[in-house]
Amino acid sequence: MAVIALVGGPGAPGVTTGALALLLSWPLHPGRRVLLVECDPDGGAVLAGALEGRVEAVYGLRNLAVADRRGLLGQAIWDQLVDISPDGTGERLLLPGLTDPAQAPGLAYTWEPLVEALHALEPQGYDVLLDLGRSGAYGPGAVLARRADAVVVTVRSTLRGLSSARPRLNALREDLTSAGSGPDALGVLLVAEGPYPAAEIAREFGVPVLGVLPHAPRTARLLSDGGDTGDRRFVRSELMRTARSAADQIQLLVRRRRQSLAPAAVQQQPAQAPQVAPSPDREPHPLAYQQPGAAQPYPVQPQPYPQQPYPQHAYQQPQPVPPPVPQPQPFQQPQQSPPGYTLGPFNPQQQSGTPSHRQPQPPPQAAYRQAAFAEPGRPPAHPSATPAGPAGPAGQPGQPGLGSQLGPVVPAPPVPQPAAPAPFPVPAEAEPPTYGQVLRAR
Repeated sequence: MAVIALVGGPGAPGVTTGALALLLSWPLHPGRRVLLVECDPDGGAVLAGALEGRVEAVYGLRNLAVADRRGLLGQAIWDQLVDISPDGTGERLLLPGLTDPAQAPGLAYTWEPLVEALHALEPQGYDVLLDLGRSGAYGPGAVLARRADAVVVTVRSTLRGLSSARPRLNALREDLTSAGSGPDALGVLLVAEGPYPAAEIAREFGVPVLGVLPHAPRTARLLSDGGDTGDRRFVRSELMRTARSAADQIQLLVRRRRQSLAPAAVQQQPAQAPQVAPSPDREPHPLAYQQPGAAQPYPVQPQPYPQQPYPQHAYQQPQPVPPPVPQPQPFQQPQQSPPGYTLGPFNPQQQSGTPSHRQPQPPPQAAYRQAAFAEPGRPPAHPSATPAGPAGPAGQPGQPGLGSQLGPVVPAPPVPQPAAPAPFPVPAEAEPPTYGQVLRAR
């Protein structure tokens, strides 16, 4: 059903004795079992106390640390359990604690996987009681109290017991509020040894008292130091009867907390009104038999939604896009060669000088001079003038050329050319420097 953590304090309030009393008096339904795990880091006391050393100390909590490192924690728990039920039915089991407090640091990383494994036993019908002792709810073992469904603090109703329990209750309340399941998981198991009543203690501490155990040292010695726990007088004793009542209150606290922490249950559907047959002479109205104020007494059948056909373009296959057709480029005039050069045939035998495919042409002014002084006594022709056209038929003169239309052209005056500068005179005594000679400024 749940995981319940039992916490003690200074002054030996009897947390182990109360845990054993709850273990032997825990109400079990058919198919249910209860398990007590001694998680006190100061060491267990059941093997040498209630069991009187009849079980060897090879079983216990210390073996779970090694199994956890090997990844076998869930299987190792079953190998460490001891059956302490009076009739040997295996309904009340014990997992012994440490035999040496020096073994507690080895369990620092095992407490959290252990409480996870113990919670996993609930679907199999197990209720788990954790005996945390006086210091098990703090330090590395604090995760046991934080993950428990209820945290029960054992307190003696004496002035010394109450004064030592107040700071521990405050510390547990703050820890459960910040890192646990909430402060409402906290409760008190009172041992009625002093004069202070349970109602006053609950009002002063602000914590509910889940049970009041009588101060019966003689009966409690059978649980702390060993004895015949199957005796009828022990089973009917006041200690065991009040322990059964405390177990019922603890289970009630767990159920209330789970109902408050669980998501909201499915809302109950409203009661349906008796159906009245509609009149045969008219069509029944869908809300004719609905009670006023009721949400919807009759289930309404969902009407099929009229499916509209999709437009044709929604499911057509996309047509392939044709590649772009290259457009013809407009005709471009070929780039003319620089003035004074014409393209000629390539001459591979020419090795130096001007390439053979670029033959130098005289500028228009030079051509005009050649034409002007080629035949003396004849008027010069304009360089742009063309000769007469070809001869026509017999007896007809040819078409006159362009030069005859323009008329005579006056030659341009010659352009004076600047004189070339004289070379820089080199002194006779200056000799060119030889290779490797250092030049110095004169």
